[in-house]
Amino acid sequence: MLGLLPQSPIAPEGIAVADLVGRGRHPHQGLLSSWSPRDYEVVASALEATGMSEFADRPVDELSGGQRQRVWIAMALAQETSVLLLDEPTTFLDVAHQIEVLDLLTDLNRDRGTTIVMVLHDLNLAARYADVLVALRDGAVQAVGSPGAILTPELVRDVFGLESRVIPDPVSGTPLVIPVGRHHAE
Repeated sequence: MLGLLPQSPIAPEGIAVADLVGRGRHPHQGLLSSWSPRDYEVVASALEATGMSEFADRPVDELSGGQRQRVWIAMALAQETSVLLLDEPTTFLDVAHQIEVLDLLTDLNRDRGTTIVMVLHDLNLAARYADVLVALRDGAVQAVGSPGAILTPELVRDVFGLESRVIPDPVSGTPLVIPVGRHHAE
């Protein structure tokens, strides 16, 4: 019912990529049942969606941090749940793969109706991809709403202690946070 990607998952030593992704299918199998053609299809689709098909037979512990993160995302996708909880799903990913993963999650939301709840510390990516932001400080909710409604210089200062400018993103139209470091203060 619920797919979860923790911030620092740990894979069994020596496990192959496809085997780890396949573990996402366990909730769909009975105690003594074997893999169905659907299980193989879902794993292959999850590997393809995350760009990890060519690594299917490689041990997870031989992969880069970004590749490992994509394998864990593939495992969460293989679960085929209606809700995904993702804690920093773009950690260790270069910017191209960050966008690829967030676009994939957006597609899941739009095409399959999957509810995506994720923690992102990149305010600009959060503003670009989220329908609703929840800003927390010391575990307390500071603001909830659409990115355009709540993402202001005051919120960034209150939550992060950072001076900033917030302008419209020229690509998405969502708020774009421009940090003002002490070397660039007016």
